Amino acid sequence: MTVDIGMPSRGTDGVPTLAEGEKLSKRDFTSDQEVRWCPGCGDYVILAAIQSFLPELGLKRENIVCISGIGCSSRFPYYLDTYGMHSIHGRAPAIATGLATSRPDLSVWVITGDGDALSIGGNHLIHALRRNVNLTILLFNNKIYGLTKGQYSPTSEVGKITKSTPLGSVDRPFNPVSLALGAEGTFVARTMDSDPKHLKSILRAAAAHRGTALVEIYQNCPIFNDGAFEILKDRDERAGRILHLTDGAPLRIGEGEHARVVVRTDAGNLAVVAESEADPARIVVHDAAADDPSQAFALSRLDDPAFTQVPMGIFRNVERPTYDDLVRSQLAAAAPDGPASDADLAALLRGNDAWDVADSLGRSSLK
Repeated sequence: MTVDIGMPSRGTDGVPTLAEGEKLSKRDFTSDQEVRWCPGCGDYVILAAIQSFLPELGLKRENIVCISGIGCSSRFPYYLDTYGMHSIHGRAPAIATGLATSRPDLSVWVITGDGDALSIGGNHLIHALRRNVNLTILLFNNKIYGLTKGQYSPTSEVGKITKSTPLGSVDRPFNPVSLALGAEGTFVARTMDSDPKHLKSILRAAAAHRGTALVEIYQNCPIFNDGAFEILKDRDERAGRILHLTDGAPLRIGEGEHARVVVRTDAGNLAVVAESEADPARIVVHDAAADDPSQAFALSRLDDPAFTQVPMGIFRNVERPTYDDLVRSQLAAAAPDGPASDADLAALLRGNDAWDVADSLGRSSLK
């Protein structure tokens, strides 16, 4: 049987909105809890950006849910005056999947970190992405374990000296964007804590997407990994290193005589060369809506440990039916008259697949 569920246009379709003329402000989304992070933590900037952005959704606070795992970033549910849950290590996407599937009237957000999401939570993350559950996942990446005091994480670079790797890490790190694209995430983006304007623009696009939206946010940990992204924040350096992803525009880093562009080589892969030396026919134009994620994945592989070129923005943004919409459609088709009754459940239990186990006196277990 084929069920036509249509294609909702926004991630918050079906979520109750505010009454006409009613408005909320940043203060309405700010809880009475004391914010407790280390001085200088990038989480403060991200929290302020999210608190000031949420009113733009025009949704009731009781219909917004923030679910987190374990880690410094996972304190977010305390600081947002919405419903939320500080759950267990790595399991936030799994809990959020159940909530989004059972409650279409909610806008569900997941707050996680590189350790929480990519180590113990790795499988939960990739399955949420492949299922395309209607969630917005914000992955804070500071390349370290902060809450547990400075062990190396799944995104720490090779050779990273930490308390748990005193001679340097020998692990090859995950690239969160590559991982998400490999799982065929329908919305994958990257931004940075020190650029609130760009951060908010990415949040808007992620919230508008129906399906799993994953946003990697470079976030500084001033205690255990201070300055991890400093070169990208330096006014003189960032222009020549950040590759801004603008849909429909050539992929270019910098301006003028020092500009570089992304080209497709004879081998079919992507490379960055001086624009003055590039064949115009080979310069790549960004297409975030391409159904095939191959080019977006190739863009994510331009990253290197020295931050020579760092793609920043929306890598992929495509439409595909969501897991929760499909599940609800199946339920509606299976029970057009409403939820199953006790009699329906009893009939199911006594069906052809039931086993009748008798006790020592021959009494049936089915009554």
